[in-house]
Amino acid sequence: MITAADNDNSTDGPMVFIIIAKGYEGPDSEGVDLHILLSAPDDDSAVREALNALSEEGFAEADLDQIGVLMGAPEEEPHASAYQGALQGEVSIIRFG
Repeated sequence: MITAADNDNSTDGPMVFIIIAKGYEGPDSEGVDLHILLSAPDDDSAVREALNALSEEGFAEADLDQIGVLMGAPEEEPHASAYQGALQGEVSIIRFG
């Protein structure tokens, strides 16, 4: 008999998501590789919040490639600072390139 749900979304602390994406500032613009870190109750909420944040930053379009939950604080920058920001309710967008 199963007594507890086996669910990837069951963690003791806040869930900090990382979304790997490519953002476009205009129809003919070259894409920018992005990592988005944020805290959310579930992956659907994380995607909505990430897209809203990208829109506020001037991105017209975005391709979201992967989403996952970080199981611990990253040690290297810029992800370590972005993780701390996510714990404080911020949506952190890391641009590459």
